[in-house]
Amino acid sequence: MNKNRLEAFSDGVLAIIITIMVLEFKLPEGSNYDDLEPLLPKFFSYVLSFIYVGIYWNNHHHMMHTVKQVNGKILWANLHLLFWLSLIPFATAWNGENHFAPFPMMLYGIILLMNGIAYFILQQLILKEHGKDSLLSKAIGSDFKGKSSPVLYTIAILFANFYPIVSGGIYILVALMWLVPDKRIERIFNENQ
Repeated sequence: MNKNRLEAFSDGVLAIIITIMVLEFKLPEGSNYDDLEPLLPKFFSYVLSFIYVGIYWNNHHHMMHTVKQVNGKILWANLHLLFWLSLIPFATAWNGENHFAPFPMMLYGIILLMNGIAYFILQQLILKEHGKDSLLSKAIGSDFKGKSSPVLYTIAILFANFYPIVSGGIYILVALMWLVPDKRIERIFNENQ
């Protein structure tokens, strides 16, 4: 099967996810800086989640460049990833509304962990479909970031009940880790054209 519909659908869902997150902002009552202060937790939560959705969109985009065809398993794995990504706006709003309280921070981490697992499953199914000599297989290499992220999410989830600020720091750390441009897929793709 052609991969174009999968890419178009995924891009559309991710655009809607970002739109839903920004719609959570309500206009402040007044017109002064002080009137914006109550929105700061929501804004910080939004920024972090926007970065995470952007990271997934970017990595999904790069991964799909290595894909020649998709099968039913890949389609379902992609939907599985989109399901978990679609929960980010809920966790983002809940965190911002409750000023990063323990349980919302824990749920945010669980959703991030499930996103990471869903992405890994999709990646593995694509690797299975395209073989060990595929462009994606060459580009992934040891996949340090992919393997360390679930570990860090799990640590953050465990800390959330007692030290939610530590959990928040770990979520930021993982996002920063992924923000560093990873040129492996671009490099491998360009070498093989």
